[in-house]
Amino acid sequence: MIGKLKGIVDELGENWIIIDVNGVGYNVECASRVLANLPSVGEKVTLSIETHVRETEIRLFGFATPHERDWFRMLQSVQGVGAKVALAMLGTLSITELANAIASGDKKTITRTPGVGPKVATRIVTELKDKVGTLADVGNLADIAGGEGFAPAPEFAAAAAADAVSALMNLGYAQAQASAAISAAASKAGKDAKAEELIRRGLKELAQG
Repeated sequence: MIGKLKGIVDELGENWIIIDVNGVGYNVECASRVLANLPSVGEKVTLSIETHVRETEIRLFGFATPHERDWFRMLQSVQGVGAKVALAMLGTLSITELANAIASGDKKTITRTPGVGPKVATRIVTELKDKVGTLADVGNLADIAGGEGFAPAPEFAAAAAADAVSALMNLGYAQAQASAAISAAASKAGKDAKAEELIRRGLKELAQG
């Protein structure tokens, strides 16, 4: 299976990109958020790939980071959520917004995605609430912020981020909420941010949510 493509942007479409890898063009479907941040035609790009093989077709889905691809896979574990809906969700909501919505049971935010009604939103919250902590883990902060090839992520101080997440959990926040808030805080604070600043910014993110 294809897990990663690194090449040159050959064509860009409404919901797809063709990547030229040594003369072979790969047609890759992408969420709108990914497409919006892709480089121009003729420039280098790297995408994490999810390959779906069916009897009559092979489909490639592209993501800024492996972390985003993991979310794509997890969303499809919910009944009623296929590849099209999962991709639409990742195009409508950032991973931080999605993690916060699931952790807090905010079904209204989830239904902002075209094609996702109250019933599906309820299933997403119910079935994924206990799993979100794993994918919102502080170890994935760099992945949440950006991806190799077109939006390199800053190198956050993992120790400071871990301390900040622990501090928020001690204040009574769930791991998923704390991790998502600190990931958002770290993306704004920069790689040299101390735990104290991340905690302050994280609390602000939670208050806004």
